[in-house]
Amino acid sequence: MPNQTLEVRVPNLPESVSDATVALWHKQPGDAVTKNENLLDLETDKVVLEVPAPADGVLGEHSSHAGQRVKAGDLLALILTDAAAAKTARPPTEPPAPKSESSAPAAVASPSVRRLLAENNLDAAQIAGTGKDGRLTKEDVTSYLAEKSAKPAPSERRPLEDDAGFAAVAAAPPANGHRTEQRVPMTRLRARIAERLLEAQHSTATLTTFNEVDLRRIMDLRAQYNARFEKEHGIKLGIMSFFVKAAVEALKRFPAANATIDGEDIIYHNYYDIGIAVSTNRGLVVPILRDADRMIFANIEKNIAEFAQKSREGRLSMDDLKGGTFTITNGGIFGSLLSTPILNPPQSTILGMHAIKERPIAEDGQVVIRPMMYLALSYDHRLVDGREAVQFLFTIKELLEDPARLLLHL
Repeated sequence: MPNQTLEVRVPNLPESVSDATVALWHKQPGDAVTKNENLLDLETDKVVLEVPAPADGVLGEHSSHAGQRVKAGDLLALILTDAAAAKTARPPTEPPAPKSESSAPAAVASPSVRRLLAENNLDAAQIAGTGKDGRLTKEDVTSYLAEKSAKPAPSERRPLEDDAGFAAVAAAPPANGHRTEQRVPMTRLRARIAERLLEAQHSTATLTTFNEVDLRRIMDLRAQYNARFEKEHGIKLGIMSFFVKAAVEALKRFPAANATIDGEDIIYHNYYDIGIAVSTNRGLVVPILRDADRMIFANIEKNIAEFAQKSREGRLSMDDLKGGTFTITNGGIFGSLLSTPILNPPQSTILGMHAIKERPIAEDGQVVIRPMMYLALSYDHRLVDGREAVQFLFTIKELLEDPARLLLHL
C-alpha cells in the first residue's frame, strides 16, 4: 500500500506581506511529528508565523530550507501518515561514548600542537584533525578556538538590548592573536526596522522637546495601593498605566499630536490607540493598546504584560501591531537617562520615558530629594507646532505629578 502523504504548505500571509523567510525548522526529515506540533517558523518583516503539522506522522524531506524566501501556498515539506511510515521514524539518538585518552590524536601531534592544547586546556579528541592520518595540526586547534570563542556559553545571560532592539553583544577576545569576523544575514524584522527608521528621518521634520517629572506621588500611590490592586486585579500596579492615561488626556487637549498627514490632508483621529514599544531579541516591535481611553488601569497593565510575554515568545499577530496613533517608548528599563526617540510613521508624536533617578530639586525654597524622570517628546514639526509640543509635554508632566487630575479631568 503506498504511503499516504499530506502536504505542508505556506499558510496565507497577513495583509501587506508578500512573502516570508524560512527562519528555523524545529523538526528534521525522519522525525515523528504529532498533529498541531510546530514544524517550523516563518519570519516576515512584521511577525513570526508558526506552521503546525496537519496530522500525526513522519516528516519527509524539506522542500524549503532555512533562509529561503517563500510565498503563500509554496510547498514546505511532506508528512507520511500511514502506519508503515511510523516504523521508519528516526529513533532518539544516543550521545556518542567519550573517547579514551589513548584514542586521542594528541599523542602523535607535534610538540607545538601539544603545547597549544595544554595552554588552552583542550581535549584533542574533541577536535577533528585534517593532517595526514587524521593528525591534528596547529591550524585545526586555532580554528577550533576561534569557533568556540564566537559562540556564547549556554549559561550566559541573553544580552541586554537598547531601545531600538539592538543586542549589546560584547566582542569576544581574539584567540591567540587571530581576529575573527562573523557575517550573518539581516533578519526580515531588522531590515524592516532599518527601512522605517530611514523613512522617519527622511520624510518627517522631527524635533524633540524635553522636560522632567517628579514621580513622588505616583510612587506613593503605588506603595499605598499596590498590594490591594494586585489582590483585586491579579496584576501589579506599574507606572506605564499612569503614562498611558496621562498621554490620552493630553492627546484629547492637543488633537494635532494624535493626527497624521496623508498627502496634502491632515487626518485627526477621534480614538486613542497607544503603541507600547517592546524590545525583543529580534528587534523592536510596537503592539497597540486600542481604545486606551476606555481602559481602566488594570486592563492597561494586563494588556502590556500580555504583549511583553507574546513578544518574547514570538506570538504577536498582525492585529496586535496594526495602526496606532501615538507611541510610548521606555528606554529607562535599560538604564537610559536621556534620549531622542524616533517617530513611528505615520504618527506625528512619540513619548520617550527614561530611568527614574533620585535627584535634589528645589521645592518651596527647600532642596529635597525626589524620584525624577526626564521626558522626551519627538514630534513632526510639519503638523505639530513647537508651542503645542511644549504644552503637550507639560500637560503630561502636570498630570503625572498630580495623578488626581487624571480622575477629575483637570
